[in-house]
Amino acid sequence: MVIEDWKQSGIATKFPTYRNSPLVTVHSWQKGKRQDDEAEGLWRIYDGIYDFTEFINKHPGGPFWIKETQGTDITEAFEAHHLTTAPEKMIAKYKVRDAAKPRIYTLTLHEDGFYKTLKKRVSEKLKTVDKSPKRKSDLIHFGILLSTYLFAIASAKYDSLLALVLAGVALCWTVIVSHNYFHRRDNWQMYTFNLGLMNFCSWRISHAMSHHIYPNSYFDLELSMFEPLLCWIPNTHIKSKAMRYVSWVTEPLAYAVAFFIQMGTRIFYSVRHTNIMYWHDLLPLTLPLAMLVGTGGTAPVLLCIRQWLAMTSIASFAFCVIGLNAAHHDPEIYHEGDTNREDRDWGLFQVDTIIDRGDLKWSQFLVLTHFGDHILHHLFPTLDHGLLPALYPILYETLDQFKAKLRECNHIEHMIGQHKQLLRTEPNTRAPGK
Repeated sequence: MVIEDWKQSGIATKFPTYRNSPLVTVHSWQKGKRQDDEAEGLWRIYDGIYDFTEFINKHPGGPFWIKETQGTDITEAFEAHHLTTAPEKMIAKYKVRDAAKPRIYTLTLHEDGFYKTLKKRVSEKLKTVDKSPKRKSDLIHFGILLSTYLFAIASAKYDSLLALVLAGVALCWTVIVSHNYFHRRDNWQMYTFNLGLMNFCSWRISHAMSHHIYPNSYFDLELSMFEPLLCWIPNTHIKSKAMRYVSWVTEPLAYAVAFFIQMGTRIFYSVRHTNIMYWHDLLPLTLPLAMLVGTGGTAPVLLCIRQWLAMTSIASFAFCVIGLNAAHHDPEIYHEGDTNREDRDWGLFQVDTIIDRGDLKWSQFLVLTHFGDHILHHLFPTLDHGLLPALYPILYETLDQFKAKLRECNHIEHMIGQHKQLLRTEPNTRAPGK
């Protein structure tokens, strides 16, 4: 890709370098961000440069978050992942100098702005919130995880299509619920995300550090990784309207092989460039192994492998049907190229890029397995999904104060809207909130 005049970002003063890469991956995104962010090889928060080298192994959330963000601007991530003022005071001793150049990102986090106002209120509310729903989230996750292995074993033992489908759905839900955990400090539940051939380390970058911070923008790696099969940016320079109709045809195939593509891309990049594989990339193999052991060795090895690949494909398809129609793609949702809201508050930007699933709120199980409570999760990703319902009154109050609103629809409406967005080629000229 060659940078042209039309390549401008609505949230930054430059076009992200990684989108010029011949192969868009987590590693190319990180490499490009380190070139773009004016962090001077260290860590940037607002207009300060910090050296967290000695803090990497002391970080309460685990060393990964600090190690993998070196050389980048982590302002928004720092604010979203720390709800109290204690971290802000603690990092003062690690500041080495003021940044030489202005931030490239144009989103704001003013003390009296929407996000920081909401964050202060949420911090106070959390002191009195019932924490027992966190335990329920843990039980739901464990129950689905156990079901995945039991259905997988049954599918091999009885060569059952029904058990195979149930195993695929359970695997999909396991992966989705595990997403509730990898945003936080290191824990055992985050490893179960890897059962779907993906890797939580990769997703901590592509999802937590990229998509969550810069949704629906050129800096959103999850937006870029689906191109050209699926392209939601309303720009004819990227994909013609005729080709977008082809997306409707290629979409089911892309869904069914998405998990395999993720693993294949990481293996290819590791062989050709820099290794980005981990020991826990082997965890998916525990599924066919469980089939073999669980059937007492009576099921042929090839049958176990076939059932495993089939259930993974089912899980991949279901994951994409749920995930890509969960919140972010509809003609009414902000995408790169659309007119920006006048108030550039980062929290309001999150609100503008999401329409919530209003049909899930009555069930913690459905919220966990279908990416529910999406706006609150984007604003406060380290909180267990079970705690989010208690924060809605504060969210509504703050939205009213800043003349914004929470938009909702059901899954069918999201699916229709997502397909309309695939066809949209003209940017919205009406700013959100107008």
